[in-house]
Amino acid sequence: MKGATMRIFTAGIFICSRGSGSYSSDMNCIVTAGPTYEPLDDVRRLTNFSTGRLGTELANYLAARGHKVVLLIGETAVYAGERKAQRVEVFTTTTDLREKLKALSTKKTDGIFHAAAVSDFSIGRIFEPDEAGKLAQIKDAKKISTRRGKLLVELVPTLKILSELRGWFPKTKIVGWKFEAEGKRDEAIAAARNQITECATDLCVVNGPAYGEGFGIVGGKGAPGHLASPPVLFDVLEKFLRAGSA
Repeated sequence: MKGATMRIFTAGIFICSRGSGSYSSDMNCIVTAGPTYEPLDDVRRLTNFSTGRLGTELANYLAARGHKVVLLIGETAVYAGERKAQRVEVFTTTTDLREKLKALSTKKTDGIFHAAAVSDFSIGRIFEPDEAGKLAQIKDAKKISTRRGKLLVELVPTLKILSELRGWFPKTKIVGWKFEAEGKRDEAIAAARNQITECATDLCVVNGPAYGEGFGIVGGKGAPGHLASPPVLFDVLEKFLRAGSA
């Protein structure tokens, strides 16, 4: 029935839905999408294969349902689809994305959907070994020449932005993502639960080769839910955003 209230149970939480015709609860949302990058020198970068499509389409979905959306998208995201969020900002490095999110913490935010593929490592020191194996550090090279031959590069773990969000947004519904490339589905789900515990988030969307087709949605309690496609995922996340808002 149009406008009727029903209750949906997924990922161990109850989600309220008012039916297909009611979107009166306009919420303030942040969606992150696409990859960060970390510079090797002035012309080379360490990044990942994220296209930014899923986060962009989620932002579009939320905007179409009347929510006020800030889309933070990676500069190197290759997805060329329309961006319908009311506000779009482009980020570069992990540090840049972190600073943009922290700056937004001064505004009322009802939901954060952190779908960006944040680099796990940044570039540390770069070394050139001599014939005896002794390492000499390369400093301040705008473009490292291949004539130097074999080089050794330190990979330094980046800060985990997701673990900082609860401190910046104490009352906001926060959804993280967990992409797992190795292992089995139950291991991917366990990793998602660990993320929720460690980062004090509300939900985790898990996908990748370890999970398999579709998406898992994991809450702090109860059995995980399985969602077969992005549109179904977006619908559940939007209902979770509105739950308890009326």
